[in-house]
Amino acid sequence: MVTNLEKEARSLDDYWSPKVVGQVNDQYVKVAKVKGDLAWHKHDAEDELFLVLAGRLRIEYEDHIVELEKGEFHVVPRGKLHNPVCNNECLIALIETTTTQHTGEMVMEKTRSISAQLNENDGE
Repeated sequence: MVTNLEKEARSLDDYWSPKVVGQVNDQYVKVAKVKGDLAWHKHDAEDELFLVLAGRLRIEYEDHIVELEKGEFHVVPRGKLHNPVCNNECLIALIETTTTQHTGEMVMEKTRSISAQLNENDGE
């Protein structure tokens, strides 16, 4: 199977609604179309990799900011409070452990369950 990450991300309709496009061992490969901000959250047990496919993404931390451009990636360490933000539409790929909850322990309108990211239901 061959997957074009940017093409998969462009095909998404909703912002901040990741879609699982692959799996390597216990890691999901996801794509998302994002704009604005998600929410301050953390993942206590898992690291999270953000790869920019198009546009620019900012990862805000409590004490600093990481700016990413197309082709760049950043790993958010487990337990680190963060907020992904972008002023204009951005396409990203994520690599996360299969147990990683979208917005950590925080549940809000933008939160997508793992089954929704796998397209097993209608976006819950």
